[in-house]
Amino acid sequence: MASTKPITTASLKEQKKNGEKIVMLTAYDYPSAKIAEEAGVDMILVGDSLGMVVLGYDSTIPVTLDDMIHHTKAVTRGASRAFVVTDLPFLTYHGTIEETLRNAGRIMQEGLAKAVKIEGGAELAPLIRRCTQAGIPVVGHIGLTPQSVHQLGGYKVQGKTPEAAQKLLDDAKALEEAGVFALVMECVPEQLATLISKQLSIPTIGIGAGVGCDGQVLVYHDILGYGGGHVPKFVKRYGEAGAIIHQAIAQYAHEVRTRAFPAAEHTFTIKEEVIEQLYGEGVKQ
Repeated sequence: MASTKPITTASLKEQKKNGEKIVMLTAYDYPSAKIAEEAGVDMILVGDSLGMVVLGYDSTIPVTLDDMIHHTKAVTRGASRAFVVTDLPFLTYHGTIEETLRNAGRIMQEGLAKAVKIEGGAELAPLIRRCTQAGIPVVGHIGLTPQSVHQLGGYKVQGKTPEAAQKLLDDAKALEEAGVFALVMECVPEQLATLISKQLSIPTIGIGAGVGCDGQVLVYHDILGYGGGHVPKFVKRYGEAGAIIHQAIAQYAHEVRTRAFPAAEHTFTIKEEVIEQLYGEGVKQ
């Protein structure tokens, strides 16, 4: 039975210290957030992956700040215990520090998220330091950073060469020093992700980064088989909700067309004399 006590940055760090794995899952609306929390997840990520799995884009790049705030509002209405983190979308933290603070502030004030997630390495240290000074908790994100997918040349595993591996380790340490309270590592070789996790005092959350991370995150729709086509190697399906939904809708459509629905038990009636008073005896014809 999951605790009802709200998750905090301090309790997440304590989980790492105690060797307790952290469970993170994406959610983009009220019902998915409510189910995720009731099922016992520790953290909910309102990821800009909603661009692909909810809005139908082919990448996260078209997602706007208003999109993220809209979905965060729905998620935070459905989750009171889980720690809700929202992605800052493409180009909302690459201008001035003041603009970034304003954008992150909107996510927290309007969306009621408890933290923001920012993709990038050591180059973001001054920005992250300023956010934390302003009271905005930040989750870092290194490895495969989807907002930079075109620059990276596609969705590829990162850190496979000695130079690239050292860069990820340096980035992780720089982000921790700058003040991130947790770090997502995406599509990073397991050995490297384990090494980084051991060298940091903050929790690491892996997605395609192996079991050596302090926690794991996956996309709600991926683990449930709900929508979408391609399933990444690092995803495990825990259900086939899409097939169940498809079957239910197909059955509904069939019953409407064959007049099996609505049946008597789904229908309201009134006394015949009421109809006669409204339309006269001719209505029976």
